[in-house]
Amino acid sequence: MSGSGSHVAQQGSVYRSGVSAQSVGSTMLWLGTISLPAGRRTSAHRHEGHETALLMTSGQEIEIWSGAKLERCELVRPGDYLFIPAGVPHVAVNRSPEDAEFLGARNDPAANESVVLMQELDEIVP
Repeated sequence: MSGSGSHVAQQGSVYRSGVSAQSVGSTMLWLGTISLPAGRRTSAHRHEGHETALLMTSGQEIEIWSGAKLERCELVRPGDYLFIPAGVPHVAVNRSPEDAEFLGARNDPAANESVVLMQELDEIVP
């Protein structure tokens, strides 16, 4: 089975579904790849009803800002795993000249996940 086409999510990252409700009829799981283009960042957002697990597969170091006021910054590099709990505001920033690539899984099977944009937090991350 090959993955479906890619799409740009509301928060700005590029998703390509492998396993989803749309591709195979999954009812509880999404598995696919996520890219954050070079020099780009996501909008501040949270995933209200699902958890996300990621493995950075290629690229250079990126920043993951998280917390109620985006007060924590974690540096993520290829080979690192990342867990984003449901409801936690976060922003991903790729300041490098290379695209950052991830293998991702979440307990929401929809190709277009449920995202809540948090524009009031966008100016916090430099």
